[in-house]
Amino acid sequence: MSILKKGLAGAPVKILQEKLGVPADGQFGPKTEEALKAYQKEHGLSVDGIAGPDTFAALGLYELILLKVGTSGESVKKLQTALGIAADGKFGAGTAKAVKDYQAANGLDADGFAGPATLAKLALFKELTPDVVSKAELTPGSGPVEASAAGEAPAKSIWGTIKGFFS
Repeated sequence: MSILKKGLAGAPVKILQEKLGVPADGQFGPKTEEALKAYQKEHGLSVDGIAGPDTFAALGLYELILLKVGTSGESVKKLQTALGIAADGKFGAGTAKAVKDYQAANGLDADGFAGPATLAKLALFKELTPDVVSKAELTPGSGPVEASAAGEAPAKSIWGTIKGFFS
């Protein structure tokens, strides 16, 4: 999961809520969606109530950026440009291979996910400092890492705490 939307819960949702100034209960419900849409509208983003990499960058939540197969947008385009591959803004198999190759060549976990550690190494966002990268890592007691087993997030990522709570 590299997006946050209504029905999800976990540490990344709580971080988003804190930034939006809504009650931070870690449950992405109607108030979070409403606040997110207002932010997106005010900042010229796609107003869909879904927080993805471009919204995270606009919010200054670089620790939540996780680019993977299926992700699209300006952040993916920046990644592709930095990797020296065709920049169409769509993270597909070719981008995943380029990310894995870059990671392997630069001492990173070659998992094909472009999270904060990879993006920092690429100097994609100047705001991705070592402190920000450490915020993206799962800390003891943060919750289970069920999603990583399903290939949804790198094993050490806080994205592994995301769960759906609506049917």
